[in-house]
Amino acid sequence: MRTRSLLALLGTAAALSVSAIAPASADDTPVLTAGGAAVATGDVLTASLASGTAATLYSSATGTSGVSCAASTFTASVTDNPTAPSAATESLSAHTFGSCTSNVIGVLGVTSVTVNNLPYTTTVASDGTVTVTPAAGSTIQTTVVLRTLLGSINCVYQAPSLTGTASNTDNSITFTNQAFAKSSGSSLCFSSGYFTAKYAPVSDTTQSGSPAVTVN
Repeated sequence: MRTRSLLALLGTAAALSVSAIAPASADDTPVLTAGGAAVATGDVLTASLASGTAATLYSSATGTSGVSCAASTFTASVTDNPTAPSAATESLSAHTFGSCTSNVIGVLGVTSVTVNNLPYTTTVASDGTVTVTPAAGSTIQTTVVLRTLLGSINCVYQAPSLTGTASNTDNSITFTNQAFAKSSGSSLCFSSGYFTAKYAPVSDTTQSGSPAVTVN
């Protein structure tokens, strides 16, 4: 009996030792991982437009008249990355656009497209839903400066929030026909704007090698 008791005790101790050094279970996986590791609070995430795509702000959800930009990049820092399923949060600190053109009648060119009222709060849920919201009392705002025959004009567009979709297939975030309303600008500024863009891959630039980010 003593021999059996000793063997049982040794077996229990060995089992406890193995469990202590075993990897975390799938239940401990955070919402955001990169290169197999958890994305840490404070990590900087960035992405540019997916190859071969453009960021557009068109005057209607089904039309092709408006502004098209061949370059765009966003930068955000992670503020919370809880265990999945849940939602990670980020602070969107920069969102830039470049190489922009316009096919609006009377417009000669695009001087700039500037995102105002930063930073915005971005949440990324385990189901892939991405939500961008402004600070309390503020609004998501973009100012488009156009060159026209009558000189330079500013077109200001606003939205209460934006909703996108994250995909692990190509580590992308896609926004499709996100509605903006014109808050100020001349008659050459279209009255509504519909924003579409795909960013890929989203990378964690804080981690070595800038691995792509996966949503769990």
